[in-house]
Amino acid sequence: MEYTSPVKLAIAYDFDGTLVPGNMQEHSFIPKLGIDKMDFWKEANDFARKHDMDDILSYMQLMLQKAGERNMPISRNAFMEHGRQIKYFKGVEGFFDRINAYAAERHATIEHYVISSGIRDIIRGTSIARHFKNIFASGFVFDKQNVAVWPALAINYTNKTQYLFRINKGIYNSWDNTRINEFVPQEKRPMPFSKMIYIGDGLTDVPAMKMIKYQGGTAIAVYDAEKKSSAGHKSPKERCEELIQQKRADFIAAADYSNNSRLVRILQGIINRIVEDENLKSI
Repeated sequence: MEYTSPVKLAIAYDFDGTLVPGNMQEHSFIPKLGIDKMDFWKEANDFARKHDMDDILSYMQLMLQKAGERNMPISRNAFMEHGRQIKYFKGVEGFFDRINAYAAERHATIEHYVISSGIRDIIRGTSIARHFKNIFASGFVFDKQNVAVWPALAINYTNKTQYLFRINKGIYNSWDNTRINEFVPQEKRPMPFSKMIYIGDGLTDVPAMKMIKYQGGTAIAVYDAEKKSSAGHKSPKERCEELIQQKRADFIAAADYSNNSRLVRILQGIINRIVEDENLKSI
């Protein structure tokens, strides 16, 4: 038996290391400043430790500082230009149209979201931004000249979970703390957790993965297949395998979004299951 209206489901993606290799700042922002990426992140981490501060706020402050030292104020347009230079994992650019078409053939629709510690205006400048219903990511306050002057929002690994609840309750902003804390019966929430999928790349996504699993959704850990283990460090694949062993993720796959990749086949299987579950409820 088929529903008269399509089954709605949601996929929420981390961004750095999930849709793109490395950190988005490393694609063009840090190189344009003439800074070594390892030096930048070390300085940001040292600054966070020195001031006992959130590491996301630390790197955002350092972005402003380094740009100011080089007399290169960061405008909103400059952020978006950096986004246009982002390079993706294999298959990403065509993935959204393909997976949407697959869902449509099964009488389902997908809402796509980003939940990222990266910069939202960089993501908004990417060629894939149009596919996302909402982009929840760290951002800046801009002055009258549209130049970044202060961190407005920092999304770290623990508060990513609240944005899953915002999707669940249909709240598409970061400032409304009244509605997010109000009790809403499960059957009245626009996007049940059982119809939600979270895709992330590692330890910073663990709280979101654990929460989505606990609430009945599905967590997928992806890894950069080109990165191997180094002295004293496990490979991305080995770290993802640990997430499965620790029951923090349901599936792992290489970050390959091309047609018929393992990741895409996993997503297709989950879509099939969600649609079948909904159809059984209607019998």
